[in-house]
Amino acid sequence: MDFIALHYFRAVAKYENMSRAAADLHITQPALSKSISLLEESLGVELFDRNGRSIKLNRYGKFFLERTEFILQEYDRAKEDLLNLVAPGQGEVSIGFMHTLGLEVIPSLMTDVKKVYPKMKFQLSQSNSSELMKKLEQGELDLCLISSLDTNNDVVWERLWDEELFLIVPSQHPLANKDRVKLSEFAELPFISIKKGNSLRQTVDELYRREGFQLNVAFEGEEIHTVASLVESGLGVSLIPLIKGIEQYNLKILQVDANDCKRQIGVAYKTNRFMSAVTRQFASYVRSYFKKEE
Repeated sequence: MDFIALHYFRAVAKYENMSRAAADLHITQPALSKSISLLEESLGVELFDRNGRSIKLNRYGKFFLERTEFILQEYDRAKEDLLNLVAPGQGEVSIGFMHTLGLEVIPSLMTDVKKVYPKMKFQLSQSNSSELMKKLEQGELDLCLISSLDTNNDVVWERLWDEELFLIVPSQHPLANKDRVKLSEFAELPFISIKKGNSLRQTVDELYRREGFQLNVAFEGEEIHTVASLVESGLGVSLIPLIKGIEQYNLKILQVDANDCKRQIGVAYKTNRFMSAVTRQFASYVRSYFKKEE
């Protein structure tokens, strides 16, 4: 028995039609039929029920397909990995990232990596950190660029860079005549927050707790431009990283005199899952890229 025979078996099991399976495999029907017969002979059991031209996977065939599917997937991955080792930069990487990174960081990163690996392909997924973690754990993503979160033992998070958080207030706010403030000066004011489940909300909650305060949430938004618009309207203040487009709002941006008024951004990946060569190449590139940017 060899892997080619298992591939042929999987194709026949998929189509339950020798002609269609042979066409998909680009071999002749007699050659395919012989391969399946030899496979059944080596196993000592028939895997298909045959009735004239009709061929249908039987219960032994279903059992064998279920047991061999993992082997075939690992074989396919090994071939892909070998191809990537021989021809670096080829293949596809599935990346998840936070909403705020989609404005400048991801476009800049994609532009830069394409100069080095022009044949590398990407699937991009944008969401909040908790949703991205779910997708990573479910195998829908290879890597995530997210703020640090509580993770299980199967997920590794590596810090890449820090984002300072700034206080934003309406331009006519009493604090607008300052350039730097203490958290105690605005801690009890109505706060415009990102919704729970977002890493930024978790970071701000922890910052307030460390300073001995509790967040006084007036409104919640799903993304930072909504938060900035609500602050501009005089409905509260907020803490945000500086992002592209924030200058369009009539706001005053102030530094905060507090320990660790920042959030850390890093790359997360699963340790107990196969990582293709192209994913490892991209992860290595990301580490060097942000080290250079710091």
